Amino acid sequence: MAPPLTAMDADRFQQHAKALLTPLYGERSEEVLRRLLRLIEAQGARLSHRHGARNELWSEKDQWLILYGDSLIDEHESRSDSGQETSPKPPLAVLDDFLHSRLAGVFSGVHVLPFFPWSSDDGFSVIHYREVDPALGEWRDIRRLASRHDLMVDLVLNHVSRESLWFADYLGGNLPGRDYFIEMDPETDLSDVVRPRSSPLLVPVSTRRGVRHLWATFSEDQIDLNFANPDVLIEFIGILLFYLQQGARIVRLDAVAFLWKRPGTRCIHLPETHAVVRLLRAIVDHVAPGTLIITETNVPHAENISYFGLEREHTPPDEAHLVYQFPLPPLLLHTLTSGEAGTIARWLNTLPELPEGCSYLNFTASHDGIGVRPLEGWLEQHEIDALVGLMQRFGGFVSMRRQSDGSDSPYELNITWFDAMSGTRRGPDPWQVERFLLSQHLMLVLKGIPGVYIHCLTATQNDQDGVERSGRLRSINRKRWQRQELGMLLDSRHTPTREVFVALTRRLELRRREPCFHPDAAQTVVPTAPQLLAIQRGPIASGRRLLAIHNVTDRPQPLAMAELERPGWEDLLEGGEWRHCDTLAPYRSLWLVRHD
Repeated sequence: MAPPLTAMDADRFQQHAKALLTPLYGERSEEVLRRLLRLIEAQGARLSHRHGARNELWSEKDQWLILYGDSLIDEHESRSDSGQETSPKPPLAVLDDFLHSRLAGVFSGVHVLPFFPWSSDDGFSVIHYREVDPALGEWRDIRRLASRHDLMVDLVLNHVSRESLWFADYLGGNLPGRDYFIEMDPETDLSDVVRPRSSPLLVPVSTRRGVRHLWATFSEDQIDLNFANPDVLIEFIGILLFYLQQGARIVRLDAVAFLWKRPGTRCIHLPETHAVVRLLRAIVDHVAPGTLIITETNVPHAENISYFGLEREHTPPDEAHLVYQFPLPPLLLHTLTSGEAGTIARWLNTLPELPEGCSYLNFTASHDGIGVRPLEGWLEQHEIDALVGLMQRFGGFVSMRRQSDGSDSPYELNITWFDAMSGTRRGPDPWQVERFLLSQHLMLVLKGIPGVYIHCLTATQNDQDGVERSGRLRSINRKRWQRQELGMLLDSRHTPTREVFVALTRRLELRRREPCFHPDAAQTVVPTAPQLLAIQRGPIASGRRLLAIHNVTDRPQPLAMAELERPGWEDLLEGGEWRHCDTLAPYRSLWLVRHD
């Protein structure tokens, strides 16, 4: 059971905030604290209290859908009751209709990726943080979604579009944006800086003061913000409070690992960055208990889980409530293309027991590619190279990042998850749908909260046309579905879209009714043959436990497990008592439950 949701005592919050601000801003920390408290006092009263009614942070009913505001579009005009033609519905309204008509009761939450005016990177180069892109809809559309689902909103705080007003201020030497960015002498030694891209780290910009070089971690259009300037921090705290006022319950801290810069260091995961995350967590705990903070840090596992804040002894975790389970997608991809579950089983056995109030967001695909860095330490380089080559064979691409020695190495695989399941190391085969569904079923079993990307739900194939139109590799997995086209595929017989949608939504409906899938229920890897992956969830307080067994190969596998010889297993998928069988069919899974 998660800890009770109570607002942090005002005095305790003030002391905690002061302790976090002092190492960040030194002599200015008292001034920054006063500004912070005034901001909270002014905006806190306007916050929605709807989340405070929850008795726990999460439950087995929590399942989240991930998509863009325009992943579903309807460009057809319709007719009103009076017979007059009306304009097409905005995409956010189309999304709301789709959730109501096709997915009622399936997902508790929805992550609408950045829906603000933007200039590049499909929303992650934000121009206006407090506006909804008019092409998507209005704030009332966002509030409607938030009234029916737990809404996840992106706080894109590492960088901003160079088309923003802040950047215009910088170019003209005007406040407030004049000091919002990081100028750097191009002769500075920045060779230790960890890079997620192969583009130049410093971007030359012409200003009224001449050419200046600005820090740009991700692209020349995404200029990093200077959090060493407390004005930037206060600005984003105001934006965070505004999102909460619009109904957001989950706040995703995008690219937060790179937030603080200090030349001479790796400029990733710096103590100052962790202090900012702790401060944002303290603020939401204080003003909107029940709000969840999730950090997006596509890095090796030990670095990723550092954002729980577990390393400080004798103190409860006080950073993110959730982190993305980034090693899961590439390890699962390796498992299902190699036919061996030993590697992923060893990884699962290393996952630490998390304290109350901490959990994982499990996923197989997202709007980004499949990260390669989380495979470090788990696969040999030749195995990683083989996986990269296989995804290219299945129509995918590879995005690179710049190493400290100037060379480039694979950073992520750009491919839809459905096409990534096209075959094994031997090449394409007829098992694509079955292999794909097994990948989703396995993800749904794991401890944490599952996040399902819209293009997994619809078995979307590689959007090569999207890549050609945009010139961006990630567009391969960001198709915009015409509502009529998708509806036709869902209503037709024998289409992969219908087959996957029906099977996956049925499994999701079963999952949310099973208490053994509570995010805090224990997880154990049950030893078995390397062609199988067996995971136990529970036992829970009632003595109920669940055993999930997965055949990760294209051959029938014997079920030689002593645990299965015990009578009393119930088949959760088929209903009724489980009838013992000797083998498990290719890419099939069992969900068995019992009371001990």
